[in-house]
Amino acid sequence: MAPKTLYDKIWDAHLVHEAEDGTSLLYIDRHLVHEVTSPQAFEGLRMAGRTVRAPDKTIAVPDHNVPTTEGRENPENMTEDSRIQVAALDQNARDFGIHYYPVTDVRQGIVHIVGPEQGWTLPGMTVVCGDSHTATHGAFGALAHGIGTSEVEHVLATQTLIQKKSKNMKVEITGQLAPGVTAKDIVLTIIGETGTAGGTGYVIEYCGEAIRSLSMEGRMTICNMAIEGGARAGLIAPDETTYAYVKGRPHAPKGAQWEAALAWWKTLYSDEDAHWDKVVTIRGEDIAPSVTWGTSPEDVLPITDVVPAPEAFAGGKVEAAKRSLDYMGLKPGTPLKDIAIDTVFIGSCTNGRIEDLRAAAAVVKGKKIKDGIRAMVVPGSGLVRAQAEEEGLADIFKEAGFEWRLAGCSMCLAMNPDQLAPGERCAATSNRNFEGRQGRGGRTHLMSPAMAAAAAVTGHLTDVRELIEMHAVLGYGAAGIPLAGRWKRGPFVAPFAFGGRPG
Repeated sequence: MAPKTLYDKIWDAHLVHEAEDGTSLLYIDRHLVHEVTSPQAFEGLRMAGRTVRAPDKTIAVPDHNVPTTEGRENPENMTEDSRIQVAALDQNARDFGIHYYPVTDVRQGIVHIVGPEQGWTLPGMTVVCGDSHTATHGAFGALAHGIGTSEVEHVLATQTLIQKKSKNMKVEITGQLAPGVTAKDIVLTIIGETGTAGGTGYVIEYCGEAIRSLSMEGRMTICNMAIEGGARAGLIAPDETTYAYVKGRPHAPKGAQWEAALAWWKTLYSDEDAHWDKVVTIRGEDIAPSVTWGTSPEDVLPITDVVPAPEAFAGGKVEAAKRSLDYMGLKPGTPLKDIAIDTVFIGSCTNGRIEDLRAAAAVVKGKKIKDGIRAMVVPGSGLVRAQAEEEGLADIFKEAGFEWRLAGCSMCLAMNPDQLAPGERCAATSNRNFEGRQGRGGRTHLMSPAMAAAAAVTGHLTDVRELIEMHAVLGYGAAGIPLAGRWKRGPFVAPFAFGGRPG
């Protein structure tokens, strides 16, 4: 047989039919649903008199619209649009008999955090959701991507999806990361290198020593932003790190089924002579803590750099840079470290997991946020929140002056009460910095949780390496706290220990 990439193998294993023009029908293993893109799809089923084809493979979680403050279970505390959408998901989940995690369930959270946390996401699967950041699940070696509302209805009704195969792209990060550099810095650097259209038409497989050294949480951060690089999906081949994360989770295989699944999972890698349509290689040693300066994820530079001049670019990017700088209220030549911020948001499906919170807590422990700064930490799920409280992280954040919120998408996007005011500047751990993404006129700078925490303490964009001693967290929880806890899964991976190698 001809050598195959990981993408080729998963595609072939799920191919139901392929037409002469390449249009294909793929079987879908897991369908994740939230309240924003599903109401019309469920209504379409009702009008056609259809049921959900595979309710046991369909998981629903409200996340985008839900408030992250106490009392949110009361509909009166939601905006009218949010209340309607959450109520519709409640009703649809009951009517169609699908798995559901309501706002009142401790397991509720952001769908892309709940899926892996509960063991719904497994290597070799096809996973879809009406949300572009479904690419997150590719960290498990799953072919995962977002779909539109009409496609949501199609998957609900048939458990299949019409697709055309993408091309194969390899992004290799060689060597190891320097202290203070994280998965978020890797993926921002990749997008800065390739641009937001660099992955268009491709499925990206991330590989290399620096990728292999990451924890599962770091890998999810990488794949989460594959869509920001234009790719259809992002993949990382499963390995012992993957298996250790998955084993024992509520919906992971057990007993003989686990052994059978594991045997197949171990075949999920790209063959040595597989064909790649595009290859990008970056040295891990060359990656630095990074921040965005403009209104696109590709507008990113090391924190030690300065705001660029539009003339430094070519073609249409010149005008785009001018518009970005005008919207962001920045002048060329300004050191990035001199940019003052008003708000800090730590959370999202990119960086709302327990390791992200540990990394941020390591920076703020024993410190206070700058006077006048509004700072919030929003755990990605109720279980992450419970674990953070058990480990003492919540106390660290609250003592530093952070708001400690309930789980949800929160300020990642302006679809709930957590929004920026016009002109307000935010250090955010989310995935998008488009105009108005966090609120009309809001200005967003993307960065890692540690970098966002550093900005909260200083009041401006800051090189986190200037604030903490790296050796202080090696081998410990990122807040210097022992890692005992009932929610713990597998060995801790220190976020600053050369890209996540076990401390």
